[in-house]
Amino acid sequence: MAPVNARPIPDEIARQIVLPEGHADEDRLFAAYQWLRENNPLGQVRVEGYDPVWLVTKHADIMEIERQPDIFSSGGGAQPGSHNPILQNQAGDEFTRSLTGGSLRILDALPYLDPPEHTAVKDVAVEWFRPANLKKWEDTIRELAREAIGKFLHEGENNIDFVKEFALFYPLHVIMTLFGVPEEDEPRMMALSQEFFGTEDPEARRADVEALTPEAAAQQWSAAIRDFYAYFDVLVENRRKEPRDDLATIIALAKGEDGEFYPKEFAYGWFIAIATAGHDTTSSTLSGALEQLALHPDQLQRVQEDLSLVPHLVNEALRWASPVKQFTRQATQDYTLNGSEIRKGDRLMLLYQSANRDSDIFDDPGSFRIDRRPNKHIAFGYGPHMCIGQHVAKLELKIMFEELLPRIRKVSLIGERKVVQTNFVGGLKKLPVSLELR
Repeated sequence: MAPVNARPIPDEIARQIVLPEGHADEDRLFAAYQWLRENNPLGQVRVEGYDPVWLVTKHADIMEIERQPDIFSSGGGAQPGSHNPILQNQAGDEFTRSLTGGSLRILDALPYLDPPEHTAVKDVAVEWFRPANLKKWEDTIRELAREAIGKFLHEGENNIDFVKEFALFYPLHVIMTLFGVPEEDEPRMMALSQEFFGTEDPEARRADVEALTPEAAAQQWSAAIRDFYAYFDVLVENRRKEPRDDLATIIALAKGEDGEFYPKEFAYGWFIAIATAGHDTTSSTLSGALEQLALHPDQLQRVQEDLSLVPHLVNEALRWASPVKQFTRQATQDYTLNGSEIRKGDRLMLLYQSANRDSDIFDDPGSFRIDRRPNKHIAFGYGPHMCIGQHVAKLELKIMFEELLPRIRKVSLIGERKVVQTNFVGGLKKLPVSLELR
């Protein structure tokens, strides 16, 4: 049951958030988030074709859930694979079960795992992702940032779609370089990652997936995974025969407690997570930041004059973009959360975008402010499932801004923007800008 002072959630609010197409209109989406935070911050909704789900909109509630994976399971707790941490329609879940023999764990990747399995698999590469280790890659990343600017931009006026003609390529090139994937294979990784995340976007739909069917998203998702598997199987075999000093080798050579290599599926899960989330979310944040700097030239000038503000720009860009929109958890027991009685088996949709606009945590949350301190955003999640790649993402963004911002004479928006249509990850898909460089 919900608190007695909570207002019933209108169907149009529920549909705006649960349905992927609702995320194509950011103005209405964020208005829906605000309505929920103010009127029913933790309410259960039922949208046709989907499981009933609690919409968790407040920062504190998400933190409470995330720090207790034993109570709020990601992958099914005592029954691994019985829960999908990514909300999709019931037809899509049934299609996934038909492929896996009844499991919703379509990937042996961290979002689908619970402790202690999650802990063991995360430990495979956790040291590589620590800031102390990443320091040795700073010069490489800076060289790649300068290379991207030189390759895709030129002195004077650049009238471009900043997303498709710049922002997508730099993070992909960085993560593939650190990963050990040959540069000539990056177009394939780009195409697969766009299909992987663009399941509701007609422009990113595969030719072999029938449009407008309830299970279309799951079909495309699984097809992209199969293609990733085919590529990464060769990579695993190569690194096990010829180890190198790269992240792919660390993952391919990882062994379990029995001293044997982890099954290849766990390496595939790592590789797919890195190849997709490792670049798509960073490009969304980079594009969102440039849009806001174009809209706030005073803040652009301020950070140009004092590059020590770049880390604060990065944090505000992450809060603002919140490119990972949701993950879903399932209660393993009855639990009282913020006055609401959650029942065992209930699903909860953690709305990070909403939490990062929570006025209980952020002053003037609807404004982009590079001087926001403290900035307690949870764009990377929280608790055991906090994104392992957060320090790589921050480093990529910091270095790119340090290299690009001093060269910008002027930036303005020159066309219609477009956002990705998905309730899972997203951000700007199209951002036409006039970017004048020194």
